[in-house]
Amino acid sequence: MDGQAVERVTQRGMANAIRALAMDAVEAAASGHPGMPMGMADVATVLFTRFLKFDPSHPDWPDRDRFVLSAGHGSMLLYALLHLSGYAEMSLDEIRRFRQLGSRTAGHPEYGASPGIETTTGPLGQGFANAVGMALGERIMAERFGNLVDHRTWVIAGDGCLMEGISHEAASLAGHLALNRLIVLFDDNGISIDGPTSLTVSDDTLARFRALNWAVESVDGHDGEAVAGALGRALDSERPSLIACRTLIGFGSPGKAGTAASHGSPLGAGEITAARNELGWDADPFVIPGDILDAWREAGRRNAPLHEDWQRRLDALDAITRGEFERRMAGDVADRIRDVTADHVSRLLADPVRVATRKASELALDRLTKTLPEMIGGSADLTGSNNTRTGAMADITAGDYSGTYIRYGVREHAMAAAMTGMALHGGIIPYGGTFLAFTDYCRPSIRLAALMKQRVIYVMTHDSIGLGEDGPTHQPVEHLASLRAIPNLHVYRPADAIETAECWELALTSQTTPSVIALSRQGLPQARHEPLPGNPCGTGAYVIRESLAVHRATIVASGSEVAIAIEAGRILEDDGIGARVVSMPCQELFRNQAPDARAALIPRDRATVAVEASLPFGWTDIIGEEGGFVGVSGFGESAPAGALYEHFGITPEAVVEAVRQRL
Repeated sequence: MDGQAVERVTQRGMANAIRALAMDAVEAAASGHPGMPMGMADVATVLFTRFLKFDPSHPDWPDRDRFVLSAGHGSMLLYALLHLSGYAEMSLDEIRRFRQLGSRTAGHPEYGASPGIETTTGPLGQGFANAVGMALGERIMAERFGNLVDHRTWVIAGDGCLMEGISHEAASLAGHLALNRLIVLFDDNGISIDGPTSLTVSDDTLARFRALNWAVESVDGHDGEAVAGALGRALDSERPSLIACRTLIGFGSPGKAGTAASHGSPLGAGEITAARNELGWDADPFVIPGDILDAWREAGRRNAPLHEDWQRRLDALDAITRGEFERRMAGDVADRIRDVTADHVSRLLADPVRVATRKASELALDRLTKTLPEMIGGSADLTGSNNTRTGAMADITAGDYSGTYIRYGVREHAMAAAMTGMALHGGIIPYGGTFLAFTDYCRPSIRLAALMKQRVIYVMTHDSIGLGEDGPTHQPVEHLASLRAIPNLHVYRPADAIETAECWELALTSQTTPSVIALSRQGLPQARHEPLPGNPCGTGAYVIRESLAVHRATIVASGSEVAIAIEAGRILEDDGIGARVVSMPCQELFRNQAPDARAALIPRDRATVAVEASLPFGWTDIIGEEGGFVGVSGFGESAPAGALYEHFGITPEAVVEAVRQRL
């Protein structure tokens, strides 16, 4: 079918195919959200057939446009688009199995379930903020590799996305950095779950985005030419663009269009029949007329020449440049950093340092960022406290993306989500810092990075009561446990400069797991003075001090409390009690070890005590029901760190007493 024929079939007929699949799939599943796909079908059809750069036959093409359905509850919009445009994995059978166990068509889009799903969405606003990171990733990579990276990021977001606080943070950041390759299509339908958005919102959305340095306009979302005109103008903007598309939720449903009744429930058999009549759609359920499907498949093939041209440009590059581009996109780093880490550790063994682990992290980063130029750092307005910026790093600013450091401002949640977006884009290893207590502001984004298996590194400093005078508002006590509860997240709490470097190596080589590196504000002595084979932190825990006396007790500690545990071990040894001291920088890696290995390191037939300046939650399976815990049982206080450790009884003497009670 030629391009003119596609154009004739496009618009309403092609959009109605989306509407029909959405109605049918939601009805078959007896659950789902048909309203948004039906309302935004016209907008999405214009985008996918005339603007979006993609190639279903090469879905991982690095220079494809990224499309993010931030309003993830309308997942059938995305699934219909992928099926119609020719993504082989998104078959009609998968559409029929919408929301069923093992299908590619989950209730909300899940990254990795099918090509074409660029990120996991559903928690509203997350996709919007991920897209800011993707758009920033595109600009950063384009600065390094020229016209090999030349694409856009498109978003469909709803009222709910723009109500969520994360979208405010992310939109502000995008406007500040002038991310003009980011285009957001706002499904301005005026309906949320509870009913009209007027129940809860009086914002002037366009004025807000205009104030955030966005280009904005409003169009009739059911007028294809008006939508196309707005999208065309957005292509030439020097700022990110918001296009408010006024739509009717549930478009085509005579009894439920424009109401909350079409938002999150099946329309029902009778209403679907009425909607088919209203739309002039007489095909059976899950059947797409041949001419419409042909037009969609032709639209899916229209960018094949662009992909072929890009491949020729890649092939024409010199071997070094091409190899570096492909290495970065593949995320390979292990061979580059193992020798760097080993050399750094050797230097520390030869010349021990007493520093806060946040400073130790900076020392490691100074070498790592020079070795891995794809590392893009940042901080949520705490650069000097998080120590995330080394002297060689330059800031990324609006119009100049050649640097490697992002000033995120006081936008912790957007920072975390944008880092996920950069990781999803590819070619970048993002890391960013704030205080450990403020992981509460980042947690939804951390959880989604773990769910999507993305290598994102969170540098969380001021990790305990040891931060001192800032007091209990800033002193994390429950945060380690809450983060350790997230599946597929590694929480590292290194004890000294050596462990900090080793934990950085592990975080960087964990391609499918995000990492939290929890670091101290206060200075810590170097706990290790002898070389150990490999990276001992890689097993999550190891013997950092073995007593010469018979092993009668085991003391397990992390981070700043390892020094306390070592001193307690010395006191016990002086009294003839052999106490093994185990440093446990990562509980998750320890739990991954075989049961025999865990039992050999921490035998259950010895007196066992754990010490950590946190709540005890999560330690029982490590130390056993009879094990002791030295830590805190409530919130902190405002005082110097030393006074707080004495006040809360986190001392060598307290550890010794806890051991004696269990002998």
